[in-house]
Amino acid sequence: MNELLSGLDPRLLEAGSAVLLVAIGVVVALVAHWLLFGLLLRLAHASESKADDIVVKALRGPTRYAMLALGLAFEARMSAMIAQVWDKLAGFLMPALVGWIALAALHAFVEASALEGEAAGSKAARRKRTRLAIFARIGTFLIVFVTLGLMLLSIPGVRDIGLTLMASAGLAGLAVGAAAQPALKSLIGGLQMALTEPVAIGDLVVIEGQTGRVEDIKTTYVVLRTWDDRHVIVPTTKFLETTFQNWTRDSSKLAGAVMLHLDPLTEIAPLRAEFERQVAAHPLWDKRMATLKVTESTAGTIEVSLAMSARGPDDLFELSCAIRESMLAWLREQTRATTDQRSDPSA
Repeated sequence: MNELLSGLDPRLLEAGSAVLLVAIGVVVALVAHWLLFGLLLRLAHASESKADDIVVKALRGPTRYAMLALGLAFEARMSAMIAQVWDKLAGFLMPALVGWIALAALHAFVEASALEGEAAGSKAARRKRTRLAIFARIGTFLIVFVTLGLMLLSIPGVRDIGLTLMASAGLAGLAVGAAAQPALKSLIGGLQMALTEPVAIGDLVVIEGQTGRVEDIKTTYVVLRTWDDRHVIVPTTKFLETTFQNWTRDSSKLAGAVMLHLDPLTEIAPLRAEFERQVAAHPLWDKRMATLKVTESTAGTIEVSLAMSARGPDDLFELSCAIRESMLAWLREQTRATTDQRSDPSA
């Protein structure tokens, strides 16, 4: 056997040994990962919190490849051939794996935090969801940015680009470049949105003549959905630089008014009684406000404001439309009855 082995090419023997070591390292890493996460999954299932299951499941995939990489790194110490290959790949693979694990941990944290906030009040839950969404996007951007910079550092031809990216990732670089680079300015604007919370997901806002509910908040823009299902895209910086209305900042309960322009001879008392009757009978009214006032008068018309309240913006919109239609129908019936009485000689 020794004579047979001595007759083989030493390089072939070294390659075979390297392949065997790699196979052993891969098997050991996979078995260790399987045992470790099997134990972690059992502990997570035994816990009452669902956050443990989310974190373990999120980290299971990236850590598998990370353990394979650690196994190869350990085998590289035992074989010069493996070390030659590993030295060329390590600078590129390790930052990618670390960045992948960081992203998985970030998203798991956001998902677990959002899950724990579901039991909170609607306003508090919407604010927490907004902060988590913005921080998750900013964190994702920073992790990808730094990871790419570290990966570029391992490529000699683009090492200078990697160094530039890493240098510009500092807070000083962000502060200096914010005024000149729209992307960084929007990123800082998104961070301000998360910290100051001028709007939250689900808020009803009016900005530059557009009224809609905040459907999503990105790092660079905010998506508003209008009552007719249009999507209005507003840059994040608009909510920091211009004045806007937030109708649901402190509470989702709202009050609104329907304006009617009527004949100056219209009797207000019957009109008020009918309005109060219709509002009281409507299921969307929250019983907080139902008032009728004459807010304006001219030579030809009077403006009557029908103010009412509801539990939320959607309910208020539906209630306002329903009361407007029903009051106009009642006014038409009153006008028709008056006209019939005047035209009937026997009346």
